[in-house]
Amino acid sequence: MTRLRFDGQVAIVTGGGRGLGRLYAMELARRGAMVLVNDFGESSQGEGSDASVADHVAAEIEAEGGIAAASSDSVASAEGGQAIIDEALARFGRIDIVINNAGIIRFTPFDEITGDEWRKTLSVHVDGSFHVSQPAFRVMKGQGYGRFVFISSTFGAFGQLGTASYSTAKSALLGLSNVVALEGAAHGIQSNAVLPVGFSRMVTDQAADAEVPPGRQAFYDAIRPDLIAPLVVYLASRECNLTHRAIAACAGRYSRVFAGYADGWLSDAGTTPSAEDVAARIAQIDATDGFFVPNSSVDETIAVCRQRGVDLSKM
Repeated sequence: MTRLRFDGQVAIVTGGGRGLGRLYAMELARRGAMVLVNDFGESSQGEGSDASVADHVAAEIEAEGGIAAASSDSVASAEGGQAIIDEALARFGRIDIVINNAGIIRFTPFDEITGDEWRKTLSVHVDGSFHVSQPAFRVMKGQGYGRFVFISSTFGAFGQLGTASYSTAKSALLGLSNVVALEGAAHGIQSNAVLPVGFSRMVTDQAADAEVPPGRQAFYDAIRPDLIAPLVVYLASRECNLTHRAIAACAGRYSRVFAGYADGWLSDAGTTPSAEDVAARIAQIDATDGFFVPNSSVDETIAVCRQRGVDLSKM
């Protein structure tokens, strides 16, 4: 098996100073990538800042013989995102990989979330990924090559109690990654999302002083964070032949997560179904058998029109 290498390639890892981001940055560097470690240095709940966080990981990489630079610019502003891209270009001359990992989380019941908490969470995850990815996309388009990995979450795909702002932000990244994949395809740019479950800083910070029950420790051991990095590294590589995907990583299992359309119920042509018609067939509508996975939102319309006998070639 050929070892994946990133010699001559440049990777940006946002939120790369701690937790999972640090693991991604370190592993890419060990495989030859020149890495810009970006981290504003705030807490996992979005408080404070510390420029030394990114500096420390860059120093770790260099101590292992790798090549790295540090950035403490905030992804939450357009100016910060552009500064990150400019720093990578100034230091290394190109951008091949962007790992959109920066994020914060607060566990708050939906009816207690403040407007400030909501906006802060989305500004880091969603705005931050946009502010970094758009200028990086332009660079990659000019090169004819690029790899994006958006760090989403199973919280975003399926929900989790007390995480409305975080789950909303993470689900938005699935949509952003899909569009980047579609628009980047003609330019050698691939984009995929990873949904990690790992015993990372976002977990430990929530109960830093709490005693961990033995059963829960076994769970934490099963979802150790280093099990996430192999998937991220592969998706960032030249050898990766996937794009427009969302893949979960949990306890050493890696599996595709997808949104699909089921067969559902097709009403009779020329009729306008009533709410009662829908109610009578809700079990059929709710069934998940016979699904297909679209390449874009247009695919559903095309499929249904064909079922209706509409000749799309005349459009």
